[in-house]
Amino acid sequence: MTTEQSQARAKAALQSLFTGDALSMPVHWFYNPLDIQRAFPGGVTKMQAAPAHHPSSIMSLHSTNAGGRGQQGSSDDQEIVGDVILKDKRKFWGIANQHYHQGMPAGENTLNAWCARLTMRCISEHGTYDRDHFLESYISFMTADTPQHPDTYAESYHRGFFANLQAGKPAHKCGAITHDTPSIGGLVTIVPLALHLLLKNADYQNAQEICRQHLFLTHPDESLARVCDSLVKLIAALLSRSSDQDPLPLLSAAGKAIPKTDINNLVKKAPSDLHVIGRLYSSACYITDSWPCMLYLAAKYQPDTDAALIANTNAGGENAHRGAVLGSVVGLIQADGNNELFAQLKHKDAIDSEISQFLSL
Repeated sequence: MTTEQSQARAKAALQSLFTGDALSMPVHWFYNPLDIQRAFPGGVTKMQAAPAHHPSSIMSLHSTNAGGRGQQGSSDDQEIVGDVILKDKRKFWGIANQHYHQGMPAGENTLNAWCARLTMRCISEHGTYDRDHFLESYISFMTADTPQHPDTYAESYHRGFFANLQAGKPAHKCGAITHDTPSIGGLVTIVPLALHLLLKNADYQNAQEICRQHLFLTHPDESLARVCDSLVKLIAALLSRSSDQDPLPLLSAAGKAIPKTDINNLVKKAPSDLHVIGRLYSSACYITDSWPCMLYLAAKYQPDTDAALIANTNAGGENAHRGAVLGSVVGLIQADGNNELFAQLKHKDAIDSEISQFLSL
């Protein structure tokens, strides 16, 4: 594998990460696929703006003071949402059927994908990955008085992190544990970090250890860390595979991170995507379900990145962050840069520039 080939694969992986996230954004956490069809007849096949009504939203139940769900804070209390992070977005919380990404235009990325961009920029600025530099940048990015991202919603892990930081914990110990800590959203910033380490010729075991440490800054969960290990190993294998090597055994091996997962059997025997995503496995964020669903889609649709991402979007549930990880995996397999959907991203030029600077290291 030449440096040029591995760089092309890494570029495609990163482009498709942002594509998969933005494509799903308007129907993120639509748990009934029929609701997607009602909102977008024929399904989502191109970048779309977030609709005003969200039929599955439970954003009104989510705590504005910490991670997880719970009672909203009073107007007299300082709240994490509104006073510490999302400083102009508190007014959108506590409303029934509010879209998580209220008002976001077609091709816009969710907060976790913006954090993947932040990870790339941190590495580019510093010349390598540094934990403390990342944490300083993350805190500054999230707490800026002038919003640095357009999202309305912050996942549980963001809110829990800043609740712990406000309570006086050191930044590297602020990762919060809630019911949804082991979720696929935690893997979105792992992709650029793993690519950076592996392109620097780090062996995958060393890359796994650094990625674990990064993961635990925000997602301190051992079960998720085992899947993180599997993701890093899969990225290493896809990055370095010969052009005639079948990627399916690599995807199948990665599925073993979740016991009793047989990706080959799912692809061969499942009657439909919705039989796998929604029946055999939940379409929710929990890694025990989202990891097999992501690998199933990668195995079934590779090497067609756009087809994989469209199928993922219309399966619903936690499709945005599942789509980000899926995009990176299928992007590594296709790696020809022929992603028509990427051209529809709102910040395509800025993202392309950041990817180029990141890969120039």
